[in-house]
Amino acid sequence: MSHPALHTPGTPIERPWPEPARPWSVTMAWEDLLFLHWRVDAQALAAHIPPGLELETFDGSAWLAVVPFRMARTRFRWMPKVPTTHAFPELNVRTYVRARSRDGALRPGVWFFSLDAASRLAVEGARLTFGLPYFAARMRCETREGRVSYASERVDRRGPAARFEASWRVAGEHARAVPGTLEHWLVERYCLYAMRRGRIVCGEVAHKPWEVAPVDLRIESCEMTRLIGWGGGCEVGCGVGCETRGAPVSALAARAVEVAAWSPVAV
Repeated sequence: MSHPALHTPGTPIERPWPEPARPWSVTMAWEDLLFLHWRVDAQALAAHIPPGLELETFDGSAWLAVVPFRMARTRFRWMPKVPTTHAFPELNVRTYVRARSRDGALRPGVWFFSLDAASRLAVEGARLTFGLPYFAARMRCETREGRVSYASERVDRRGPAARFEASWRVAGEHARAVPGTLEHWLVERYCLYAMRRGRIVCGEVAHKPWEVAPVDLRIESCEMTRLIGWGGGCEVGCGVGCETRGAPVSALAARAVEVAAWSPVAV
């Protein structure tokens, strides 16, 4: 079954490694996506990463991201669209890690601290199927005259209260990030790691390389890092040795991408 996210035979592979040979599990689109990144102390953040994963750094620092976007056109393989699960806002808090794959290669990927979503059914399904820390939230995402307004308030009691509210407008040309730059290192990630039934698992995704642009950004509230004991407001900090606060070091809007994802497997 063909999909725009998948590699076309006979063309260059744009992922760092080939796609899995097994069939994909779900396809979707990621739209109105914003990457917000803060520099944080690697030693402090490493305490929140499970054994079996290695925290990655760039320029001597670890990086924490808050990523709001809209999930669209979600569909599981061989299944019709399920009401309330095919389109909804989502908001992730993540950092960057790596682990050995089954073939011995060291694969860079993403570790999620939290994933808030406006679909309760999707939240429960993702928790059960992927072992990811999803939480239900009241969310709004709308675009007026080129400006995206996004708001989220967690309502799931399995996690601490957390709010996020921001708006942004693209303030430059979209382009692919240049290999070797911070921006490329932050955004070009093609697998996620999670803990499922006490084991580290890896789930892969495929999509065209990101095209990103600078933004005119306004953050009204950002409390998403409370899940790992860090402060609210527009600060990211975890006590002594982790003092990054204020505006994000990097703020990039991304063009929409079509995505294919594979069910996680043990590493």
